[in-house]
Amino acid sequence: MDHKSSLGRIRSAVNTFAGRQLADAEQWCVALSGGPDSLALTAAAAAVLPTTALIVDHGLQPGSADVAETARRQALDLGCVAAQVLTVAVGVKGGPEGAARSARYTALEQARGGGAVLIGHTLDDQAETVLLGLGRGSGPRSIAGIRPYDPPWGRPLLGLRRHDTEAACAELGLTPWRDPHNADRRFTRARLRSEVLPLLEEILSGGVAAALARTATALQDDGDVLDGLAAQAGERARVGNTLSVAELRESPDAIRRRVIRSWLLHAGAIGLTDKQIRGVDALVTAWRGQGGVAVPSALRNERLFAERQDSVLTLRREPV
Repeated sequence: MDHKSSLGRIRSAVNTFAGRQLADAEQWCVALSGGPDSLALTAAAAAVLPTTALIVDHGLQPGSADVAETARRQALDLGCVAAQVLTVAVGVKGGPEGAARSARYTALEQARGGGAVLIGHTLDDQAETVLLGLGRGSGPRSIAGIRPYDPPWGRPLLGLRRHDTEAACAELGLTPWRDPHNADRRFTRARLRSEVLPLLEEILSGGVAAALARTATALQDDGDVLDGLAAQAGERARVGNTLSVAELRESPDAIRRRVIRSWLLHAGAIGLTDKQIRGVDALVTAWRGQGGVAVPSALRNERLFAERQDSVLTLRREPV
């Protein structure tokens, strides 16, 4: 296969990913929607290792079961050793996009059988994610975007464009599914894809998506260093289940807030915002006797309160 072709580039990316990240793997899974990105990825993955395709049927559109069954047959035709349709019930928490994503990843986690799961995110998805993070003011962790490998989730195609997957499907004679949600202006990511990024490319004379992806990679590298320093600072600050205020004061702002974030997550917090983390940080840096800061908990009908008690930060649980 000519590696200058789109299919060749995708196969090369998957082979490189396997060698660097999963050299000892004997099999893996791929999350297949039936769209061009995941379909091209499935074709390449099945040529490298025994591959099980996991097709999530969200049940959000008429005919979704037929779409899932078509994807299942395509996966087997492409050489997958197995293909399984996972039917999920999508809730409402986090909005339509967030709820569907949560249901999808939960189903994939339960079905992966301990193996890695490849996902067909491309450089275009990375650029959109960085823009979403910028718009929400969620801080560098959000702007750092999608990681190539965040076990068990692997994304071999983050260096390739969406037009590569489209072209690869054409080379293989595959007809991918076109998700109407991807063109639905009710969804933020769809508008970024169809309106915002093309406008930025026009205004800035091209190269915007690639530049945003490079920004994500640079921030990931910086974040890894800061997270390592924060882990050391957290060990020094931890006193049982509490954090020493005196030790926290010794750390730079970026390190201290990472320590606080990790402490909250370890205690069961979920969906943390930058505002909440900074609120807890103020208990260390701007203490005026203020009350605790509420953060959402993974436990049903319960939330956490981070409070300061004399020289330590502590947590208490309270019914919602």
